Amino acid sequence: MAWFAARKVLQTLMVLLIVSVASFSLLKLAPGDPVQLMLGSEYSPEAHASLMAQLGLDRPVAEQYLRWLSGFVVGDWGTSFISKAPIFQYAFMEALPVTLTLAASALALAVLIGVPLGVLSATRKDTGWDAAVATLTLTGTSFPSFYLGILLIWIFGVKLALFPTLGFVAPWNDLWGGIVHMTLPAITLSTYFLAMIVRLTRANLIEALEQPYVAAARARGEPRWRVVWVHGLRNVMLPLVTILGLQLGALLQGAVLTETVFSLPGVGQMMTSAVLNREYGVVQAGVMMTACLFVLTNLAVDLAYPYLDPRLRPR
Repeated sequence: MAWFAARKVLQTLMVLLIVSVASFSLLKLAPGDPVQLMLGSEYSPEAHASLMAQLGLDRPVAEQYLRWLSGFVVGDWGTSFISKAPIFQYAFMEALPVTLTLAASALALAVLIGVPLGVLSATRKDTGWDAAVATLTLTGTSFPSFYLGILLIWIFGVKLALFPTLGFVAPWNDLWGGIVHMTLPAITLSTYFLAMIVRLTRANLIEALEQPYVAAARARGEPRWRVVWVHGLRNVMLPLVTILGLQLGALLQGAVLTETVFSLPGVGQMMTSAVLNREYGVVQAGVMMTACLFVLTNLAVDLAYPYLDPRLRPR
């Protein structure tokens, strides 16, 4: 297991290195001159050359990359030329917790509702319950996330005035306020993943309940709930964890629209603003943070496989 974990960690580091090279190279090729934008009305050839030298942008590209990568590792991500604040403080300490809170809330909501609905649909196959769950999931996936968010704002925020529609409250500072502010964004972001989890749980549980070991559990007289939730659902966990790990990228992509609709100051809104303002340092920080989240999540999924299925343990 130690060698298996070390090999996975090494692969993760290699992927992150490739992502860092790709993001640095693509932003170098992007049109526009960030130094000219930083100078604004104070632009002159002398000031431009001086700031280029000060930022190290007049050095070879390979040296610039190594300096940027070493700075990123130790938390020196540069300074935003618009807010004049350190990018690490702005991106990692302020924007990232908002996106993580939104993603975790949406994922928890999708799993806590999606798995029981999938179990209900599988154990009531070809009944009215199965048709009702299928209709519900199909309806949920038919709405684009931005439209669903606007619809929820209009119904529950404007007409019924049950939930706030804008802003973010940190749940670690105000738990109830955080839950209330995150309810509508989490529902908006979780709808697609909830439907996916329902379908995945249903399909795999139907197959699992037809296996001989489930028939043996029934023959031993075990309760129906134990046959379904212990023997049957255990074999659903592996594909479910796999899909959740692979879908993190789509979750983060959906968070961009959700943060825009609900005015959440997260990574998505930060990167949108940075692209429009050509703040390449902020864009690089956002790309690397997103890549780290995605790759580390998949690393956790890979390391969890041997514990979810002993057959996958290295020998």
